[in-house]
Amino acid sequence: MKQFALPIRFGIATSGCLIAYFLVLSLFGLHTQVWYSLFNGLITGFGIYEAIKIFKLKEGENFNYGKGFTAGVVTGFFATLIFTVFFAVYATEINPEFLKELSAVWFKSFENFEVIVFFTVAIMGFATTLVLTLSFMQLFKSTKNLGR
Repeated sequence: MKQFALPIRFGIATSGCLIAYFLVLSLFGLHTQVWYSLFNGLITGFGIYEAIKIFKLKEGENFNYGKGFTAGVVTGFFATLIFTVFFAVYATEINPEFLKELSAVWFKSFENFEVIVFFTVAIMGFATTLVLTLSFMQLFKSTKNLGR
């Protein structure tokens, strides 16, 4: 469990940044503009990157790909989990009209439903490409094993 302490702390900090960003957007009435949520990826990515970097410094020679990958996944998981809980509370308890406002803005921006479908397919394609690229790179990366 001690190996997860640092990623969990970074996940909590990342979720705090995500929540703060969302609340700042809501102060200006921009939280219903879905395009601003693209910045969430940068916030999350920065949190994951920093968690892996610090974890590598702490581990030193014991650091390996698996440990770094686990640290990044745990960080992103906790950040997403905490932000999702906050988002659910915000949308149901703090501002119950939020989801109606969001869907009105979203569908007003896209009069044609196909655009949403195309956007979803593109995002799924990008995600699949990322996952497959990471998987294939395992086949091509150089090894530091002395026995090979």
